[in-house]
Amino acid sequence: MPRKPKTTTEAQTALPSIPKELIDQFVKGPMTAEAVHAASAAFKKALIERALGAELGHHLGYPAGAVRPEDATNQRNGKSGKTVLTDDGPLRLEIPRDR
Repeated sequence: MPRKPKTTTEAQTALPSIPKELIDQFVKGPMTAEAVHAASAAFKKALIERALGAELGHHLGYPAGAVRPEDATNQRNGKSGKTVLTDDGPLRLEIPRDR
């Protein structure tokens, strides 16, 4: 009986490519399963925090570190810690705040 051809899911084809230089900076040699899990969690944390910071910058209308425009009534107000549940377990994030 012939085998069915393997098909890729949309999630697999939608993955962005990661530059080799970034992986070389992130991985310095052989890694254990625990090290891979920790690196994955650290990357996930950095990615989520970067996205939240960009979202706040878009909402406020100016990037982090820039001078607040005179007509802006809202501004950055530090960060607050939150724990979110991910597929890999709880992850502590620093969520940017505004006032």
